[in-house]
Amino acid sequence: MTNFADRLLLEIKHKNNPTVLGLDPKLSYLPEFLINEVSEEIDNPLDVAGEALYRFNVALIDEVADMIPAVKLQLAYYEMYGIPGLRAFRRTCAYANEQGLSVIADGKRNDIGSTAEAYARAYLGTTELAEGLTTSLYSIDALTVNAYLGFDGIEPFLNVINTKGKGCFILVRTSNPSAKDFQDLVLENGDKLYEAVANKVNTWGELFVGELGYSSVGAVVGATWPEQAAELRQRMPRSLILVPGYGAQGATGADVAVNFDENGMGAIVNASRSLMCAWQREENCDPEDFAGACRRAAEAMQKDLLRAIDTHIG
Repeated sequence: MTNFADRLLLEIKHKNNPTVLGLDPKLSYLPEFLINEVSEEIDNPLDVAGEALYRFNVALIDEVADMIPAVKLQLAYYEMYGIPGLRAFRRTCAYANEQGLSVIADGKRNDIGSTAEAYARAYLGTTELAEGLTTSLYSIDALTVNAYLGFDGIEPFLNVINTKGKGCFILVRTSNPSAKDFQDLVLENGDKLYEAVANKVNTWGELFVGELGYSSVGAVVGATWPEQAAELRQRMPRSLILVPGYGAQGATGADVAVNFDENGMGAIVNASRSLMCAWQREENCDPEDFAGACRRAAEAMQKDLLRAIDTHIG
């Protein structure tokens, strides 16, 4: 059983690319011809949605699997289409895994200990069935989690990470504008709340550091806060950082470069709409070339990131 952080970092090195493709689809992001194609085969509208999302995802994965190390699926976009949407989520995870990609589920899960254990088993571990049988529901390598309930709600995920070679990314500094409402609150010792969470992430991750020097217990640090990100990189020197907010949320390579170490490693950068929906913004793009547009946008993102990282590390 290998360390999740090691596996992901080796793929990043191999492909020379820290890009994560966010697969957060809804029907308005899909070309009409694809939805019509599925509608000719299936009658139930929810089933049409689920199948169309899956085919869209597969086409994007096929186009970029040779150049990116990972995909991230935001669960909410599948949950809103009910059981067919969750089926598309499960099938997409399995397909991405078959193509050699690391699969990150973005669910931001957390609860009290027993419920957190159920989440951990569902997404990263195994579920117990009758007659002593168990099953692994999803082909997922890592899950985003929320530490608001403290260690009780994190420990079950750490237990599964330890036994199954999986990973998690704990929310530390999120990319949304109102993150400061709570994350910037100052504690008695002078630290802000997000800094206290970062300290815990650093401590909790110590037992999960791999051969390449990074822990399978990582952190989510939004690209829209580059000054705080630079400080957090120092506060969590061995935490693999998942960086959302690139592209559609306004961040560029120059904003996210501070998350990388002196060797240009230690972070992965997610882009969702700017890659998935590239066909909608690319001038004169044929909708049937939606996957090609995604690849072209991913290539531009890779160049932007590598250029910014090189500048950052000198």
